[in-house]
Amino acid sequence: MNASSKQPGDELPREQTPSSAEGDELSPAGDEAVTSGDAERSVKDQIDALRAERDALHDQRLRAQAELENFRKRARKETEQTQRYGELPLVRDLLPGLDNLRRTLAAAEESHNVDQLIEGVRMVLKQFEDILARHAVVPIEAVGQPFDPNRHEAVQQLPSAGHPSMTVLQELERGYTLHDRVVRPGKVIVSSSPAESSSDTAD
Repeated sequence: MNASSKQPGDELPREQTPSSAEGDELSPAGDEAVTSGDAERSVKDQIDALRAERDALHDQRLRAQAELENFRKRARKETEQTQRYGELPLVRDLLPGLDNLRRTLAAAEESHNVDQLIEGVRMVLKQFEDILARHAVVPIEAVGQPFDPNRHEAVQQLPSAGHPSMTVLQELERGYTLHDRVVRPGKVIVSSSPAESSSDTAD
């Protein structure tokens, strides 16, 4: 078939082919625009989520700080109350002893009986010692014990042949401990070595 026999319509499909190809090339560009929009929305959503999380954490931190401050205030108040009223149980226990002491004195004034007064005072003294013992306050042993500078305060020394040197001979003021702490040491008189006789000195 020669060139002169070709009809004009025979070339039309070849001329439409580039247009079809151009259409195919435009389609990916549209998809890319859609994908870019989705990505922007995704980033914005992530930013919004991070901001919301940040705000929530900030609120939690503020609440935690407020709770901590409230706890500190309560602890400080409880400490102040304990320091101010810590002796209340001891005071309550001491009051009956004071009441009995007053009753003893009143009875002794009416009866003028010295023996009754002595017995009453002895009973009140025992009551006070029991009260102190309930609060872990106990007397320090002194007479006959070796002198202990941590528990005794020596106010005088006396020569004694019957006791080793620095033995407590007499208690002038009783000492007390609270648990393992000395409230006050006992004031005592302790022994010293007996003085040498004049005959020994002459030799």
